[in-house]
Amino acid sequence: MKKTLAMLLALMMLLACVPAMAEDIENPYEEYGVEIQIDPATGKPYDLGGMVITVADWWSADWHDNIGNAETASAEATEEYRTWIEETYNFTIRDAAVTTWGDSPTDFTTIATTGTEENYVWVLRAGAYLSPFKADLFYNLSSLDCLNFEDEKWNDIVSSLLTKDGNVYGMRAQAAEARKGIFFNKRLLTEAGVDPESIYDMQANGTWTWEAFEELLSKLHRDTDNDGIIDKYAMMSFSSHLLPAAVVSNNAGFVQVDENGKYYNAAESDAFLEAMNWVMDLVSKYEMPAPEGAEWNYFESAFINGEVALQCHEEYFSSSLKKMDDDYGFVMFPKGPKADNYKWAPTDNVYVIPANYDAERAWKIAFAFNLYTNPTPGYGETDDWKNDMYGKYCDFRAVDETIAMMRANETQFVWYSDLVPGYDLGKQYIWDVYGKATTPQEQAEAMRATWQSYLDEANK
Repeated sequence: MKKTLAMLLALMMLLACVPAMAEDIENPYEEYGVEIQIDPATGKPYDLGGMVITVADWWSADWHDNIGNAETASAEATEEYRTWIEETYNFTIRDAAVTTWGDSPTDFTTIATTGTEENYVWVLRAGAYLSPFKADLFYNLSSLDCLNFEDEKWNDIVSSLLTKDGNVYGMRAQAAEARKGIFFNKRLLTEAGVDPESIYDMQANGTWTWEAFEELLSKLHRDTDNDGIIDKYAMMSFSSHLLPAAVVSNNAGFVQVDENGKYYNAAESDAFLEAMNWVMDLVSKYEMPAPEGAEWNYFESAFINGEVALQCHEEYFSSSLKKMDDDYGFVMFPKGPKADNYKWAPTDNVYVIPANYDAERAWKIAFAFNLYTNPTPGYGETDDWKNDMYGKYCDFRAVDETIAMMRANETQFVWYSDLVPGYDLGKQYIWDVYGKATTPQEQAEAMRATWQSYLDEANK
């Protein structure tokens, strides 16, 4: 009996030393298909050793600071999921505004060349990542087996723009952020005899075209008291919103890429000039002029106060419309004759890892970031983004139709001029043309040599 007890005791001690297997670990998300990732060397969940990872941007607060203050069920579920992955894999990940919009590229370059003890996933804005990319300062993400860029969550356009020799160097685990479209005042449309829902209907059936847009403008631009003076203006927009949106809607841009992957100047192409001449004609006919001495952004007040019926603006403007008395809608910019679909240009931030991190460190950072950016189990990406958007609009069609359409790859146009250092389109083109100091063709000719020098440098 003593020998038997001794053998049993030895067996129990041996079993105590055997690593726990995946099925022995609590997994509250198993029903949603979430699997605990096991380190084959230990038989336990990967252990990141208490590593702290910072997603470095210029606007965020640490999500840990707001735990317990979630306003929606999905937000609360996200907090719970993030807490679980941190505890399961022994790491902490936070968002933090560690730089500024202007300093982010320089700060990243310093970190990626001189080193840092911090573990970063760094955020770079569109237009600020070509130089460090060319300088090989981004880690080769394709070499990290914890990332699979075939997963639906990854933004294909961002990945493709930061691909070199078949390897991916930049990522974005969100659909493109909706940008330029047309906001419309439902009250002013109704007063002019236009059913506001008809704008959504045209968008849905493919008839929301330049021609339809101009017909709408003519109905909204009115002299209501017959004194010969327009007192109801159709639209007012910021030139740097309106002109690029019009160009993109005709499947055109300032810069395009040829069959060899080289940038070239496209500002004198037929599609580009057709769009610029069309939109400048609309400006001369239907745009409300700013009052004398008005601030540069008076156009926003004009729409909020119901002085104009339409405005081309970035989608984020919806956050400023909660104080607006009238109901409003949001549709994509109408499509031009050279486009087979509605088009808009994302200008998304990208997420990179410094190339000077060693392989183990980079793998752990990528592993944590991959988990952190997964859709919340039980809700999914679709529910998450719609729940955030519904609170900003007076109708669901703006979210379910317009913004959903913008998130689809087939409506997205790559705005390559953002990737070429030196381009400053407001100063170099838009403001002069919009101010009618020169024609679209003349301004393109005036900038031809300067732009070519930028393109030559970028193409090296």
